[in-house]
Amino acid sequence: MKLLISFSNRLMQRYMPDPFLLVILLTFFVCGLALLATDSTPVEIVNYWGTGFWSLLTFSMQMVLILVTGHVMASSPLFKKLLGSLAKLPKTPGQAIILVTLVALVACWINWGFGLIIGALFAKEIAIKVKGVDYRLLIASAYSGFIIWSGGLSGSVVLTIATPGHFTENIMGVVPTSETIFSSFNFIILAGLFLLVPIINRLMVPPSEKAFVIDPALLEEKESLEAASKEETIQTPADRLENSQLLSILIGLLGISYLVYYFTKNGFTLNLDIVNFLFLFIGIILHKTPRLFLKAVTDAVKNASGIIIQFPFYAGLMGIVTSSGLVAVLSNMLISFSNEHTFHLFTLWSAGLVNFFVPSGGGQWAVQGPVMLEAAQNLGVSLSKTAMAVAWGDAWTNMIQPFYALPALAIAGLKAKDIMGYGLVMMIITGVFISGVFLLL
Repeated sequence: MKLLISFSNRLMQRYMPDPFLLVILLTFFVCGLALLATDSTPVEIVNYWGTGFWSLLTFSMQMVLILVTGHVMASSPLFKKLLGSLAKLPKTPGQAIILVTLVALVACWINWGFGLIIGALFAKEIAIKVKGVDYRLLIASAYSGFIIWSGGLSGSVVLTIATPGHFTENIMGVVPTSETIFSSFNFIILAGLFLLVPIINRLMVPPSEKAFVIDPALLEEKESLEAASKEETIQTPADRLENSQLLSILIGLLGISYLVYYFTKNGFTLNLDIVNFLFLFIGIILHKTPRLFLKAVTDAVKNASGIIIQFPFYAGLMGIVTSSGLVAVLSNMLISFSNEHTFHLFTLWSAGLVNFFVPSGGGQWAVQGPVMLEAAQNLGVSLSKTAMAVAWGDAWTNMIQPFYALPALAIAGLKAKDIMGYGLVMMIITGVFISGVFLLL
């Protein structure tokens, strides 16, 4: 295990480029692959790339907001106190790694956006409280919880096929969640990962002399927002409005009122918009005044640059692989080796491969789902299990796909290569487990 971790970390530290450079390299690679594997011309490929470049603007803004609103909420005095109290529970680096992993797993099962932010913020708080804990492994452990998102309550594929009118309804009908995320098959995978992922992270804890320990003073706020506000003199009517607790309470209550209405009507159904809405208005209330809230937003926005500039390039990648038919070529190549016993295993692997080029779970299902469902029909195998194979394939290889790691990395102040060595080990071991489940059950 130590040799594998050492090799993986050296590999990623040496060869893993910045995520922005990675997506540029992936762009050139996919362009070349599309030229070789499809009948698309160079002009057509350039057109596919440019046409798709802005197709993820809504999703990009949602991701920026999940980072900003989550950071704002967690930087409030009350929330920092709660996280700080929880962070006092572990007494050793090993206990800290296990606790962060479990919190991230539970949070990502509830909602992946919530889990990404809470996991990273909690890891950062623990790094302040627990002496000697490896900071890079701590953040990697927080991100490792993301591996279960597709099998959780906010999984894109399962929620899509459970919605009447979805684009594959003519093939598989409306598939209830009892056949996907609440199936015994999915619970076996989840139970295994809830046991396996913390153990793997714990085994990766380095000896104390080799731990990457960060100075807690670098992570703590030099000056609390509340203390800073007290130094400001309120002179004008505008100043009084900016420091009005009443305004924050009123607009906060309006937001909470809508959430009560939404949950009453829809049950505990979370999506990115609702999570962002929840974080936003809780943040407004917890920061007490508009001035404090805006100050927290200003601090949080500084971490969003990676998301803003990189997601359009991934959208361009999606445009190429979708419009050129490259996804179908890659998927058909893998499933051509399969039969009714191995089909779901090869579907899992093909989805894991496609995830590097189409990192959006919903986007991947849109381009790969129809191909896999048609093949499943021809072989007479379960369509719902096919959908789950695509979902888990997407989640599994996210461990070394920096697309979704960007919010956690921004909060932590780390680079992708700092945590992807641990992610590679996690991907290999959990991949063996998940593959075994799809092959044997």
